[in-house]
Amino acid sequence: MLQYMKAEADQVRVPAIDAEISNVSRRGVLSGLLGATGLVLSVRFSPADALEHLKPYPTGGLKMPDGVVSNPHVFIAIAPSGDVTIVTHRSEMGTGIRTSLPMVVADEMCADWSRVHLLQAPGDEPKYGNQDTDGSRSMRHFIQPMRQCGAAMRQMLEAAAAAKWGVDVSLCRARNHEVALLDKDEKETGKVLKFGELAEAAMAVPVPAPEAILYKSPDEFTLMGKGEVQIADLHDITVGKAGYGADVRLPGMKYAVVARPSVLGSKVKSYDAAAALKVPGVHSVHEIEGIFTVPRKFGQLGGIAVVADTTYAAMQGRDALTIEWTDVDNASYDSVAFTKEMSETAAKPGKVLRNQGDPDAAFASAKDVITAEYHGQHLAQAPMEPLVAVARIADGKAEIWSSVQSPYGARKDVAEALKMPLENVTVHVSLLGGGFGRKSKWDFMLEAALLSQKIGGAPVLLQWTREDDIQHSFYHTTSVERIEVAVNDAGKVTGWRHRTVSPSIVSTFKQDDGYQFPIEYGMGFVDVPFDVPNIRCENGQAMAHTRIGWFRSVSNVQRAFAVQSAVSEVAHKLGRDPKDFLLELIGPDRAIDPKTSGFPDDFWNYGEPYEEFPINTARLKNVIRVAAEKAGWGKTLPARQGMGIAAHRSFASYVASVVHVRIDDDGTIRVPHVTSVVDCGFHVNPERIRSQMEGAAVMGMSNALYSGITFKNGAVEQSNYFDYNVTRMSNFPENVAVHIIDAPWGVHAGGVGEPGVPPFAPALANAIFAASGKRLRNLPMGDKLA
Repeated sequence: MLQYMKAEADQVRVPAIDAEISNVSRRGVLSGLLGATGLVLSVRFSPADALEHLKPYPTGGLKMPDGVVSNPHVFIAIAPSGDVTIVTHRSEMGTGIRTSLPMVVADEMCADWSRVHLLQAPGDEPKYGNQDTDGSRSMRHFIQPMRQCGAAMRQMLEAAAAAKWGVDVSLCRARNHEVALLDKDEKETGKVLKFGELAEAAMAVPVPAPEAILYKSPDEFTLMGKGEVQIADLHDITVGKAGYGADVRLPGMKYAVVARPSVLGSKVKSYDAAAALKVPGVHSVHEIEGIFTVPRKFGQLGGIAVVADTTYAAMQGRDALTIEWTDVDNASYDSVAFTKEMSETAAKPGKVLRNQGDPDAAFASAKDVITAEYHGQHLAQAPMEPLVAVARIADGKAEIWSSVQSPYGARKDVAEALKMPLENVTVHVSLLGGGFGRKSKWDFMLEAALLSQKIGGAPVLLQWTREDDIQHSFYHTTSVERIEVAVNDAGKVTGWRHRTVSPSIVSTFKQDDGYQFPIEYGMGFVDVPFDVPNIRCENGQAMAHTRIGWFRSVSNVQRAFAVQSAVSEVAHKLGRDPKDFLLELIGPDRAIDPKTSGFPDDFWNYGEPYEEFPINTARLKNVIRVAAEKAGWGKTLPARQGMGIAAHRSFASYVASVVHVRIDDDGTIRVPHVTSVVDCGFHVNPERIRSQMEGAAVMGMSNALYSGITFKNGAVEQSNYFDYNVTRMSNFPENVAVHIIDAPWGVHAGGVGEPGVPPFAPALANAIFAASGKRLRNLPMGDKLA
């Protein structure tokens, strides 16, 4: 469980980065980790290592380059008591990755899971490898490094036991937290050495070379894919004992909030703090300079900070400020007008990104052309835990505590902002109360660091309110998706033209040209997996007028909604069953060839080599068939009820959803049942996969019916959950049945955190149509039919 640690220099209460798997004695764990008698093993790897191809057992898993396993970077420690501590370097925001990756290590090293403790790593990528916990890639990229780490540990323990017994290492076999001695017939002799007894001796054993590591065979796994393993922090999260960013307490700590401009790019022209300074508990008021050069990246917006004894006093002081802001061009940003502009752009030819066959001829000769436009508003991540960071500067060094997805990126920018050497900045990571991409941007941490510097280095907790979070986010982009489908005399689809228009995330990182970049158009746009002879994908220009950032599933959200809604619309017009028509469009089992299919040369495949992670239509069709079967597709339903189906590949995983809708007499849209089927390749922790798919249904319903950010005069019109609505207990997916496709070791692990979201909205829209005959094409659709 999450503990509080005492710092030696002073009484500091901060959420510890140590968690127990079960209620066992912690005595000796940290001494074993930090002292001379404990064994320390580590691995070093980069994202590129995870792009290598799979090799069969016994070398197992993703191929690792020479020199990856070494001692400088700590991942495992064994205390003399035998307790094992595993360092976990990915941020925990509900996905369970803080538990699942250590499970891989523990399984390969034959550790008793009940004696494993977790230690959260600070931000240090040179030491721990990539720490950006986003892109649904934690398991995909790190399962093999963690297997290698655990397997090397096991062999070092066995070698240490062999030396103690004076036998060949082949006669030593690790299992269940000890090493057993075998006889020449490989039968156990009854002699064992506990892990704790071997820790010191094993530390002297050279780390095995990668090619010398023997991995477990799948039938020897005891944790990976074998059952329900609850996340290590579940109890404390449930009872309110878990430590988050706002739980940090330091001696002499102050509290602060910031008044920020409502329009992107606006600066403080003047301000009057006299009234604010009269508020009881307010200590001081400071201007935080913003980043106004392009690109802004994750720089702070700038504004006026109020420092006080409590967060409430700081908020009252902020309310008392008088601020005049400069006028900027973005003040003209209006969502209604901008959507109209995007729609006009989508009606015209755009920049061609994919061209297969002769679409012009197909549309010219078509018997019918079916056209539809699908609109999506901006979205805010709006995690339940608003942004917060604690900063302290002392003796030329800075420490930051925060619930952050990308601690090392934050560390680098904090060092630059404070003009400090990188080694003098430490970023501690707490649990995250949700993230969804917002906490991979660290502008709020920069604010805290700069403010601490302004008040002489004193510790300060800088809190964003819900209103701050919703009105100053890095938003999911708004979009218009226009799809045109050519149908011939035989009722076959002969042409598919998709035009996408939306401001690009790349505007955050470089001068905006209004066009998508490969990561965005690789998400359900140019990679549409249909067996249609003539396909064209075009991108229209749309300039960004606010900060655009990652949101759970990113561009897959609007692309899946458009594509899968369009499939159902065409099926209806042709008198076809939507499920059968979708399978027909996907076509025969195959790995789609990007070159012959007209994909752009810079096609982005979620950072994976296409040869190892191809678009596999057999896997996509399989999740559709299983979802339809499990949901009872085709059964007769009562009046005002209907089913919709949708499927999508994203983050190297395949998900199909069937949503069952019921329309109440007053028009309220209800979802009594959802069936989700996921094929994510080899998987470690089924409990977390089910949890993520269930959560995706809830968030998918929010995206589909409730959530939307709109702008007027350059400012966000929404401010809190009363007007930026999310799914609530009064109306939510009442039952979510998740089915996981079994996959043997050797099938690459795909993503899990994000792929469940994209299919939900189109499946829901298709179900609403089946139940009511009304086709809804704009997100959010609203939870009541007129």
